[in-house]
Amino acid sequence: MFDLEKLIRPNIKSLVAYSSARDEFSGQADVYLDANENSLGSPLTKWYNRYPDPHQWAVKKALSAIKGIAPEHIFLGNGSDECIDLLYRCFCNPGKDNAIICPPTYGMYQVSANINDVELRIAPLLDDFQLNLAHIETLIDENTKLIWLCSPNNPTGNSLNRTDIEMVLNNFSGLVVIDEAYINFAKQKTFIQELGEYPNLVVMQTFSKAWGLAALRLGMAFASKEIIDIFNKTKPPYNINQATQELALKALEEVGQVNDMINEIVDMREALADVLKQVPTVEKVYPSDANFLLVKIKDAHKLYGFLLTKGIVVRDRSKVKLCEDCLRITVGTEKENTDLIDALAEWLEVANFG
Repeated sequence: MFDLEKLIRPNIKSLVAYSSARDEFSGQADVYLDANENSLGSPLTKWYNRYPDPHQWAVKKALSAIKGIAPEHIFLGNGSDECIDLLYRCFCNPGKDNAIICPPTYGMYQVSANINDVELRIAPLLDDFQLNLAHIETLIDENTKLIWLCSPNNPTGNSLNRTDIEMVLNNFSGLVVIDEAYINFAKQKTFIQELGEYPNLVVMQTFSKAWGLAALRLGMAFASKEIIDIFNKTKPPYNINQATQELALKALEEVGQVNDMINEIVDMREALADVLKQVPTVEKVYPSDANFLLVKIKDAHKLYGFLLTKGIVVRDRSKVKLCEDCLRITVGTEKENTDLIDALAEWLEVANFG
């Protein structure tokens, strides 16, 4: 049985959160003399001299209308990396508890575990990049607090089988974190609407991919109100700056434009995959539900170096288990994709593959 109270670290449970000036007063006033701000303004704009809303309610309310979930179930982080770090800090006792990852997957789960001195247990994906449920089961003990599932997965691009994810949710008494950074490019439905059914579920998304706002560093976590309250108690008081909140609000008004970009990227992804499959040295283009392709190709590391000489940067994943001889290629603009294909044709000639 899932019991959130048993998962929370004792020091977090007893933590008295920092109370900022903006926590103690909400609403509008004529004179603000409570937060030791520079009352004369700033060189940029008169508004940036004031601290931002520490709980980003305007952004959360706008997101609520789009995601179909109450604002109290939404947490905004300084990138998804802050959400990842908070999950370790709130629920894993350093040197005692453990978490499970299923590589190949997003590397920050491991980095953040190491920073927080949390043991990481490894259940590699199967050859088809799906979960090894039997292996995961053998790794779980009374100190296992988190299981990280990335779907669609990075760097493989595929979605995990929904029934497998549900199996983990139904049989694990800790938190199951589903990282849906690439969900907008997939046919698979988000798990956000399942939060009411699974109290141990945390879903992460981001503004970096489909929304095209990687530079803003704005991540999202969706969970029960009780879990979100723990995040809010533990986070820094003003973790999302005013400029980011303003720009996010403007972006959330342009859902139609974002959906058009998603459709265009998916179409280009399929077109690029079809062209890459015709390249003689390409052994496999893995199916993708993301905005990138994982491509198994002869002499991948050498090709990576050649592309660099042409000013083209892809991601060399050839040393990652199950991704041997693979490059991860982001879907670019039409011109960028064409430049890539032209460079591959030149590579075939130079390397005498043609």
